[in-house]
Amino acid sequence: MKLESLKPAAGSIKKRKIIGRGQGSGRGGTSTKGHNGAQSRAGYSRKIGFEGGQMPLQRRIPKFGFKNNNKIVSKAINLDTLEALVTDKKVKEITLEVLIKNGLIGKRDLVKILSRGEIKAKLSVTVHKFSKAAVEAIEAAGGTVTVIG
Repeated sequence: MKLESLKPAAGSIKKRKIIGRGQGSGRGGTSTKGHNGAQSRAGYSRKIGFEGGQMPLQRRIPKFGFKNNNKIVSKAINLDTLEALVTDKKVKEITLEVLIKNGLIGKRDLVKILSRGEIKAKLSVTVHKFSKAAVEAIEAAGGTVTVIG
């Protein structure tokens, strides 16, 4: 085997299609773009969703529903989650910092305590919102509830 005899495998190299280089090239004239019309012109770009003049899908389907831009979403944390925090991490006081540190909420989340599960530990809980049943359960266990702003 010699270096000068090395060649790529047959069929692996394909010659590029050269267009717009005169009639003799076989691809001059309209340069494979057909005849007149927007698609043969420089700078043409089809609109997103264009269907050849047919009414596009996004206009055929009716609008429905409503999106409230002012909705305030709270991150729900249940009593059984708080109980797990108490048993695993030996926490006496539940605050936003404790919840963030344990990965239950993000920095900017609003928190609401809900009443799923039961709580046995005496806790002081300080978050944004509580359900009525959660307040009753925490106070029944001897804990205190504080609402932030």
